[in-house]
Amino acid sequence: MTILYKNNIEFKISPNEHPYLNGAWSPCREEVDAVDMEVIGEIPKDISGIYVRNTENPVRDAIGIYHPFDGDGMIHAMSFHNGQAKYSNRLVQTKGLKAEQEAGHALWTGIAGNPAKSAREGWGARGRMKDSSSTDVVVHGGNILSTFYMCGDGYILDPESLETTGTADWVPEGGISAHPKVDLATGDLLFFNYGKEAPYMHYGVVGADQKLKHYIPIELPGARLPHDMAFTKNYSILVDLPLFWNPDLLKKGIHANQYYPELPTRFAIVPRFGNPSEIRWFEAAPTYVLHWMNAWEEGNEIVLDGYFQDDPDPAPLDVPGLDKKFGKLLANIDEHSFKPKLHRWRFNLDTGKTTEERLDDRILEFGSFNQNYAGIKSRYLYSTTTKPGWFLFNGLVKHDMETGDSDAYMLEDGRYASESPFVPRINAKSEDDGYLISFIIDTVNDRSECILVDAQNVSAGPVCRIILPHRISSGTHATWANRDELVTV
Repeated sequence: MTILYKNNIEFKISPNEHPYLNGAWSPCREEVDAVDMEVIGEIPKDISGIYVRNTENPVRDAIGIYHPFDGDGMIHAMSFHNGQAKYSNRLVQTKGLKAEQEAGHALWTGIAGNPAKSAREGWGARGRMKDSSSTDVVVHGGNILSTFYMCGDGYILDPESLETTGTADWVPEGGISAHPKVDLATGDLLFFNYGKEAPYMHYGVVGADQKLKHYIPIELPGARLPHDMAFTKNYSILVDLPLFWNPDLLKKGIHANQYYPELPTRFAIVPRFGNPSEIRWFEAAPTYVLHWMNAWEEGNEIVLDGYFQDDPDPAPLDVPGLDKKFGKLLANIDEHSFKPKLHRWRFNLDTGKTTEERLDDRILEFGSFNQNYAGIKSRYLYSTTTKPGWFLFNGLVKHDMETGDSDAYMLEDGRYASESPFVPRINAKSEDDGYLISFIIDTVNDRSECILVDAQNVSAGPVCRIILPHRISSGTHATWANRDELVTV
C-alpha cells in the first residue's frame, strides 16, 4: 500500500459507552489518500468511475444525547479505472464544522436535543441545528454533492481531491433536503425542501449547468417530515406522510414526532416542470417511508416502489446494560423495530385511485437499482438487510421483479456493509450486467474493505476485496458515478 497523503484530525470526544460512538460506529480519525492497496481477488477492468459513501463522523462531544445522524459528514471514495483503484476520505468542511473547530466545542444540539440549548441559530427545518451534510451524497454536474436530511446548504466536493469547494449557489432560502434525484437521461437534478412555515414544502429542478430551472410550492396542511422523493420520465412524486411533529407541542417549541394512523399517506404527482395547479394528489394506506426506489409510467398508471413501514412509531428498545434513555432512539433507527417491507404503489391517472401490493415480507431497506433505468420500467432492485436491534447492514438481496425470485449474500458476524449501489459494466449487455459495490466495516479484524459483488450472482459473494488503509465509521448513503459523469476523475 502506498499512502499519498495523511492528515490526523483533531478529535475531542470523551471516552463513552454510547452504542453509536463505538464499535462499527467508531469515528474515523484521519484523512488519507492511498493506492496500491492489498487486493483479494482481482479488480475488474470493466468498470470506470467512483464509489462515494457519506458517513457520520463526529469530531466533538455532543450537547446532550448524541444521535448517530448528528455526526459530521465524512466522504469516503474509491475511484476505479483500468483495473486500478485509489481510495480517499475527507471531512465535509461545512460552515458548522468550521465554527465548532474555531470554538473548540459543539455549538448545536442534535436531533435528540433541545434546540434552545444550541449556542447559535444554525440550519435545518427544525432550526438551531448544525447542517453536518452527513446524510446523502450524489454526483451532479461533474461534482459530488453532499446533503443533510433536515435541509441544508448542499456542499460541493471535487471528485478527485474530495476537497470541499463551497456550497451550491442554486440552493433556495429553505435549503435542500437529502435525496435530491439525478436523472442521467437529461442531466436534471430534482429536489425538495420542507419547513415549519406555509406552504411547508417546495420542489425544484436544477439543470446540468447548475442553474435553477424550476421552483414551486407544494402546499401541505402543516409541518411535515418527508425524507425522499421519486421521479418518472415526465413526473415527480412528493409525499405527505402521517408521521410528523405534534402540532400542539410544536407551538411550544417542542419538536416531538408523532404518528397519526388515522391519516392517509398522500402523494403529490406533478409534471417535472408543472405548476402548483397541475399537482394531482393520491391517497394510500398510512405509513412512513424513508426511501423510495424506482418509479415509471405504465399505460395510464404511475408505478412506484419503496419500503412501507409496518410500525412507524415503534416501542423503545430495552437493551440490558444500556441506559434506558437510549431506548426510543435505538428503536427509531432499528429496522426490525419499524419493520420496512418492499412495497409497490400504483396511481391511476384516469381514475385517481391508488392500489398497493406487498412485494416482499422480509425486513429490507436502503436499496438501489441501475440508475440508467431511473424513471423508466426496471426489472431488478437490490436491498440491504440489517442486524436486529442495530442500524448496521448485514446482507444484500437482489430482487427480480419479473419472476419474484431473489438472491442474497449475507455477511459474516461482525462485518457490516454500506449502502451498496449498482455499478454497470462498461458496454453492459443487460440491466443487471454489473456489480454491487460496498465499503465493509470489519469489527473482527479492525479494518475496512471495499467489495464488488457480481450482480448476476449475488449469493457467490465478493469477486474482489480491496483492503482500506483504516477502518471507516458507519453511516447512511452512498452513490456510484461513471467516469463520464465526472469533471476531473
